[in-house]
This record gives sequence, structure tokens and C-alpha cells, in this order.
Amino acid sequence: MSCHTGNNMVLSILGLGGTCVNVGCIPKKLMHQAALLGQALQDSRKYGWEYEEQVKHNWDIMVQAIQNYIGSLNWGYRVSLREKSVTYLNSYGEFIEPHKIKATNRKGQVTYHTAETFVLATGERPRYLGIPGDKEYCITSDDLFSLPYCPGKTLVVGASYVALECAGFLAGLGLDVTVMVRSILLRGFDQEMAEKVGAHMETHGVKFIRKFVPVQVEQLEEGTPGRLKVRAKSTEGSEIFEEEYNTVLIAVGRDACTRSIGLETIGVKINEKNGKVPVNDEEQTNVPYVYAIGDILDGKLELTPVAIQAGKLLARRLYGGSSTKCDYINVPTTVFTPLEYGSCGLAEERAVEEYGKQNLEVYHTLFWPLEWAIPGRDNNTCYAKIICSKHDNNRVIGFHVLGPNAGEVTQGFAAAIKCGLTKELLDETIGIHPTSLLCFFDVLARNLIVR
Repeated sequence: MSCHTGNNMVLSILGLGGTCVNVGCIPKKLMHQAALLGQALQDSRKYGWEYEEQVKHNWDIMVQAIQNYIGSLNWGYRVSLREKSVTYLNSYGEFIEPHKIKATNRKGQVTYHTAETFVLATGERPRYLGIPGDKEYCITSDDLFSLPYCPGKTLVVGASYVALECAGFLAGLGLDVTVMVRSILLRGFDQEMAEKVGAHMETHGVKFIRKFVPVQVEQLEEGTPGRLKVRAKSTEGSEIFEEEYNTVLIAVGRDACTRSIGLETIGVKINEKNGKVPVNDEEQTNVPYVYAIGDILDGKLELTPVAIQAGKLLARRLYGGSSTKCDYINVPTTVFTPLEYGSCGLAEERAVEEYGKQNLEVYHTLFWPLEWAIPGRDNNTCYAKIICSKHDNNRVIGFHVLGPNAGEVTQGFAAAIKCGLTKELLDETIGIHPTSLLCFFDVLARNLIVR
């Protein structure tokens, strides 16, 4: 939460940088990188690297290095705020009357602040299952990145991108990992791509238990890690599943942090079903002096760069004379599973809903990165496709790629899609040899229409 009083003020109860820096994107990507390095070590022998020492991973060293880096980011943000004359309060803020909040710090000390304008950017926190033993014995992604011990044999509950990313890098570090899935993988993403993500993870050692949900977690033995017994039931019948694990990681979604900050006191409306805040196209709530950005927005994307962009543009509109609004359309994103999945635009299912199947052309191809040829890795696994609108000059309305460095690849395509990329323009684009996407351009040039 932040407020404008003539001077600027930021209130926070998490480390500066919020979820992304402290318990999200940053530590996630670094642990993903640690797992990729393990795969690179295996590949290196085929490239002529010889080493006798038994290579193993040290969880403590990795976590300490990541936490040190996060600490440096926190400090950098604190310095930047000070340089910009922004007051930072590490306190819990809640509205007590219009234009006035109460701020409570960790020592219980209370201060009061008034302001002309408020910006809500409270984000979300992990959701628990509401079953016996979940809060007592399970962890969430918020805990994983600073966990002071190796989690050992791990059950990941959920099929969100957070669940699959965590399962992927834990398996990549050599741990025994199982994912328990209630329904589908990566809800909201293209399901053809989601299933390919899951299939690759399964091929590389991650076990999946489909159509089951936990009903109880029991502690068998304390320790770091200890031993837990999980009891689960089928979503399609009466079948019961029981198994022992060292760690149970819950990743079934996140809840907006809006229900205990006094919004009802000043009349800010929220969606009672999910706690999110409806806003207009200028991020303004129903109370004119209160704005909201980030993951708590109702119907908007839960992505850090989106929150940053919306916040910058909002500040410029409020105090810089700008009129530019945040564009929430065609925002790229990447799921950092062992084989990365990048996307921009519509999933194929969504495109069919909006345009009708008969009005779409879908071009796709499998490809094999050259770097994988020498170690002989996973032929016919990497995959890319574009979805085009036939009656709009074959404009690209969906881009999806599954392969190494998908995030880096997708970013460039996102700019092109924002500029109105068409199939013809892609046909005219000369690929870089020998990159993975050269194969993709070749397929486009051959006009191979599959669906």
C-alpha cells in the first residue's frame, strides 16, 4: 500500500520488492538455473569434458547465495527510495476512515497517516487446502526459497505454474518429486502446450498422480526434513491413496490480500468470490482517491512486469501530466519448467471460443536444438506454434513455444505481435542459423497448415 501526502510514502510488510523479489520470480529463476546447470554437467561429458570427482548438489550453499542476492536487491531498493525522498514504513496498513490509515509495525507500535491518494498493491499470498495438517506440517513456495534444509522426497500439491516450476527444479536437483493434480495442468494456458510440459517432466523423473486431492497430512517424525504421511482421495471415485514424504509443498493458488486492510471502512468494493478489486481502465477503484495495481486487480494478469508497468503509468498520469494507460493485451509470459514454455496472445482453446475454429489457421512444428544433438537429448520434444486469424490478414493472435530459453525467444515475438505481426511477415523473416526457431520459420515458409 502507498499513499500520497505531498511527500511519498510506501508501507510494506514483506521485504522491499514484494513477492517477486523475495519469494517469487527471482529465487524461482535462480533455482531453475541451478537445475539447468545440473543438466549441463551431464551433457558436458559428451562434449569432451572429463572430471573424476563425484558431482553433487549442496542445498545450503544454493539457498544462502540466493538469499544473499535477494538481500542486496532489498538494500538497493531501500537506497533508491531514500534517494527519491520516499518514506518507507515496514508496517501493516489498514484504513480506519476516509483518507486515513493506521500503520502497525512488527513491535506493535502504531502510527497514523493521512493522504490525498492511495495505491493498493498488496499482492497475494499462498492458499492452503483447509485440511487437517496443512498449515502445521506443509510448506508453500513462500517457504521453499529460504528453506534451511534440503526438502528430500517431496509431494507438490497443485498444477499451477508455481507447482510445476517448483517440482521441475527440485527434480533437476536430484530429488524424488511427485505432483498431485486435481484436474488439469496449467489452467488458463494452452492445454496442448501444458500437456507437453507435463509429459517432458514425467520423462525426466517427475511422477504425477492425476485426479486426486489430499484430505489429511500427518506428521510421523519431526526433523529437517521429517516424515509426513499424506492421505488423498480420488476426484472420480472412492479410491484412497496413501504415501510418505519428507516435504509437502502446497501450490494450489494464491489469495488476494485485501480482506483485512479496512477497505470496507471506506467503501472500496471487492469481488467477494476472490477478494480482488475491480477497477476502471485507469486502475481507479469505485472510491475515487483509491487506486489498485498488480495481482489484486479483478480480471487482470498476475505478472510482476504488468504491475510495474501499471504502477509507472499510474504515477505519470497522477503527477506527470501523462494520459497513457496500461495495455493488458498480448502480454508475454514464460513458465520456467525444465523445458520452458513461453506464450503471448491467446491459447488455442480461447482463440476458438473468440474467433471460431473455422476462422483460424494453426501452424506448428517440432524442433531439435542443435545443442541437444551431441548429447542425444529428447528429439521431437521442443515445439512451437502460431495461431492466426484468417479474416484479419492472417494476423498472429497466439504464439507458443516449448524449448530452451523460451522466455528470451518469446520477448521478441511479443513486440512483433504488439505491432500487428502477420503470417506473411513471418514468412518474410529470415531466421538465424543455427538457432532452434530457424526450423519454425522454415515450416511457416512451406505453408504447412495443420489445423
